[in-house]
Amino acid sequence: MNTGTEKILEDTIIRYPALKGEKENLLTAFEAIKNGFEQGGKLYLCGNGGSASDCEHIAGELLKSFKMPRPLKGDFAALLAAHGEDGKALAERLEGGLPAISLCGHPAFSTAFVNDNDPYLGFAQQLNVWGAPNDVLLAISTSGNSKNCVFAAIAAKAKNMKVVFLGGGNGGRLKDIADVSVIVPERETYKVQELHLPVYHCLCAMLEHEFFYREKY
Repeated sequence: MNTGTEKILEDTIIRYPALKGEKENLLTAFEAIKNGFEQGGKLYLCGNGGSASDCEHIAGELLKSFKMPRPLKGDFAALLAAHGEDGKALAERLEGGLPAISLCGHPAFSTAFVNDNDPYLGFAQQLNVWGAPNDVLLAISTSGNSKNCVFAAIAAKAKNMKVVFLGGGNGGRLKDIADVSVIVPERETYKVQELHLPVYHCLCAMLEHEFFYREKY
């Protein structure tokens, strides 16, 4: 981890002192996700309600620029540019990203699956199809007991994926399944969610800095 990435974590703890007790877990969660990306894996996200919105938020921050420019690099930019003016425009305007997929969308699949099967298995079914070693699941549940997230975590472990859990309260069932847990010190749902935002913004900023920082920026 470079010094700029470390500073993002330190600044987050300064701004949100309630998270001080989870600093090491936050760092371990970052390392798990970073290692997955470095090994060619993807980040899958699952949660319910406000946590589902958080999953979409996180995916959005990772798929495009967050705090800094992410110009394309390497052969892909050159391959695009070879396709005339439109290709050059793509090479200049597309951004680098990290492969993050929210399991909370896909309405055609999710409505069909809920209609035909156990609705609690929707996240697990997607990981059954997509999940692979080096992938990471980030499960968000304020209680840690959301049944569909628990089933997703079990499926992820069976797929030899790492599981990161972001929760609150006493951590619930997911605390015992996950490889690393960041459990914020609140119990009421909305208060837990208020502290989840700085946690995942910190993770997104750290990951961006680690993969895309260039001295000129």
